[in-house]
Amino acid sequence: MAEIVIKNLRKEFGDFTAVQSSSFIIADGEFFMLLGPSGCGKTTTLRMIAGLELPTSGEIWLDGEEVSQLPASKRDIAFVFQMFALYPHMNVRKNISYPLVSQGMSASAVKAKVSEIADILGIQDILDRPVSGLSGGDRQRVALGRAIVRDPKAFMMDEPLGALDAEFRERMAEELRALHDRMGATTVYVTHDQLEAMQMGDKIVVMNHGVVEQFGKPQDIYDKPATMFVADFIGSPPMNFLRFEGAIAAGATQVQVGDQSIDVPGALEPADGKLVLGVRPEHVSFSDDGVYRGRVIATEYLGTTQIITLETSHGEVKARIASDTSMRIGEQVALQFDRSTLTVFDADSGRALRSELNDGEI
Repeated sequence: MAEIVIKNLRKEFGDFTAVQSSSFIIADGEFFMLLGPSGCGKTTTLRMIAGLELPTSGEIWLDGEEVSQLPASKRDIAFVFQMFALYPHMNVRKNISYPLVSQGMSASAVKAKVSEIADILGIQDILDRPVSGLSGGDRQRVALGRAIVRDPKAFMMDEPLGALDAEFRERMAEELRALHDRMGATTVYVTHDQLEAMQMGDKIVVMNHGVVEQFGKPQDIYDKPATMFVADFIGSPPMNFLRFEGAIAAGATQVQVGDQSIDVPGALEPADGKLVLGVRPEHVSFSDDGVYRGRVIATEYLGTTQIITLETSHGEVKARIASDTSMRIGEQVALQFDRSTLTVFDADSGRALRSELNDGEI
């Protein structure tokens, strides 16, 4: 397995720039997620790492070697696709063993290796079955087995669970993460599903229009979004945005949203003009001591919790609260925000105005 270093990676297709100067590091043995909407450049980035596309500029370092201009066959990387790409005329055993047979490995060594991989994936009982009759989950296990059997330096996975139904997706996501942990493999995984990325990833790169919006651990990306795009893309429901205009002095601990002063984490960057206060739905509560007011316009029951939608003078706000709390449509309520979780953004650039996080609530 190997560390992968990406430096100023760029890919152009004629006049269209698919990836713009991306830089990040994938640590040895890390489960790394490339996350973003369709067309954001995540699959193109994956294909450049794998050698299926050559970059227009930039560097790709794999296990200490610069490989940006090497073909895929020279990079020792295994690729798992969404549509499995199995050989339909072969049974499971022959599909998994094909890479080893192609390398000229002895029959006894191939048999032992395939048996080892089948044990890891729990597919010993289907080794001699044709792949055409397998379920989607079993086909994906076979595709994984064919990738794993070579012991490559890294695995590239392009939405490998995308063709499965919801039940299989959840089960396979758990199995895939457990498999990764057992093998200690360096894995790069493309997905548009933020829940999948948060559930499985050690680190996440969030991309949009070919640009890396944020890179970090799932919890950091969720708690401290670097841009409004990240705050809106990560989370269900996404972060609430209260839009206002004003000026912020360096080191300010309050923002003036309309006629209300709202405490925020300290040491804000100075700003002037159109601003946005961001707060996650689970960090909105109702209290007589709240300094901001809203009117209930909708409720959505979710079992243990409910989503309350409120109309305020600076936009809609959603609050995630316990389902046994009674709320009436049209009710006027006072809102309280968890001070330590608030983020202030510049509305024009979408960039978060960085601050020190302090504990406490308003």
